[in-house]
Amino acid sequence: MDEQNQIDRMLLDYIDENRDRLVEHVRQMVRIDSVEREARDGAPFGPGVKKALDLALSISRDMGFETVDLDGYIGYAFYGRGEDYVCAMGHVDVVPAGEGWKEPPFKGHMENGVIYSRGVLDNKGPVMACLYGLAAVRALGLPLRHPVRIIFGCDEETGFEDLRYYLSKEKPPVYGFTPDCKYPVVYSERGRAVVRITGTRECLGTFFDFVNKYFIGAGNTGDRLGIDYYHEEYGMMEMRGYRLGLDPVWKAGQGNIRRVNAGNKNTEVSAGNGNAANTVYFEATLSYPGGITIREIMKPITEKAESCGLKAELVQNYDPVVFAKDTPMVKAMQDSYERVTGMNGTPVTTTGGTYAKAMPGIVPFGPSFPGQKGISHNPNEWMTVDDLVTNAKIYALALYRLAQL
Repeated sequence: MDEQNQIDRMLLDYIDENRDRLVEHVRQMVRIDSVEREARDGAPFGPGVKKALDLALSISRDMGFETVDLDGYIGYAFYGRGEDYVCAMGHVDVVPAGEGWKEPPFKGHMENGVIYSRGVLDNKGPVMACLYGLAAVRALGLPLRHPVRIIFGCDEETGFEDLRYYLSKEKPPVYGFTPDCKYPVVYSERGRAVVRITGTRECLGTFFDFVNKYFIGAGNTGDRLGIDYYHEEYGMMEMRGYRLGLDPVWKAGQGNIRRVNAGNKNTEVSAGNGNAANTVYFEATLSYPGGITIREIMKPITEKAESCGLKAELVQNYDPVVFAKDTPMVKAMQDSYERVTGMNGTPVTTTGGTYAKAMPGIVPFGPSFPGQKGISHNPNEWMTVDDLVTNAKIYALALYRLAQL
């Protein structure tokens, strides 16, 4: 057995030996209701999220890691010294539990080798699996070219404010991944843009004609805008959602249109409070593949809007994430996945949205295996103990390999 195989075997053995501890720490984490709520001193995303961050950092210290808490916005555990670090970046905030649960959503219920709880898959289980993966590396005392951080995000579900704060204080990693998507390793994640079209009361008919023709009535591909949406490798551009709002009542998407008939040029638009609206907004969320730039998307939208007397503006944009499949980082993760699972690890693309959109140098990697869909954000969110342990093994090998690049 060569040296690399011996190291791999020892890393995997560590995870097996600490299986029960990993499960218990995940169950402790998911018992915390960490839905974002009103900010408090030292808790910018509310007390529940801060409690989850505190526990993650406390567990990390108990396992022998040094930790950093960046003012409650985000925190991390680290091993090794140096500026050019490798990271696994997950998050401890969760979406609201909602209805339809067989067991209380923050109980950490385990039955027949399956943990049921809000956040067990998205993303507390996977980020703890990363921590245990790094613990395996640390336990063996293996020399590393780069230090490694396990980053505990706190605002992934609602806005990435945690990551923006992190990047205002810290440099980005040289290599890394977020365990918040699927396997095998994702080499391309679609971009996401929010485009706003604005019209006034005087041009309501034109406004709704434009919206229907170029967005709603065009299906979700928007071909009528004259943009080459399709990319042979990365897929086609799509409209993922839209909303209407009014000014003066437009506030964080809370505007309400009471009466609209797009076919009637004299339609009155009411704000629902007895006041006539001065301005009407249409916001479309666009998902677009690599190979297309936001400038190429906005140019025809802006030109067509202005020709109709309307205004088009880019409200938000995250560029696509695209790495070559044969880069050392992607290959290291592919190899780790294949060695642990024995399955084909050919890199894939995703239409989802992860921290990789905003954190330079990282890609999505796990935790869901092929065929596992529709688990996160739904009632009775689950993760099997076997999958949790397998994730920890994959991440142990991946973190060690990345730290050696």
